[in-house]
Amino acid sequence: MDSESLAAAGLLAGLTRAAELLARLRHPFVRSAPYTYTLPPAGVRTGIAFTLPDGRELRFEVSLSADGDAFHVTGAADAEGDVLLGLPRRTVPGILDALAVLDDYATELVGEAGRLLDGQLDEIV
Repeated sequence: MDSESLAAAGLLAGLTRAAELLARLRHPFVRSAPYTYTLPPAGVRTGIAFTLPDGRELRFEVSLSADGDAFHVTGAADAEGDVLLGLPRRTVPGILDALAVLDDYATELVGEAGRLLDGQLDEIV
């Protein structure tokens, strides 16, 4: 397999890991729906959306995009546009570095999800 094919396989594996991590998030009192979609011209976003009892949506998501010779990775948790946890946009030159940041960001969001969900539910009560 050539280096471009290996990079593409690594990208698919990294995105699958991030999507699986976020899709496993659950809360006993809140409905959730995982999602993944492309960001034209060369990007993807994956995450999970929780619908709170008051109808607001709480999203945990990471994205990866390519632009020229660099990759850009972002991550955030937000409730209807109110950023609860914004991870800084990281720009790195290689796909392996980008996938490492993507893994770190997905893991950080999963680690904060329970606290952020409970905080939003406490505001409703």
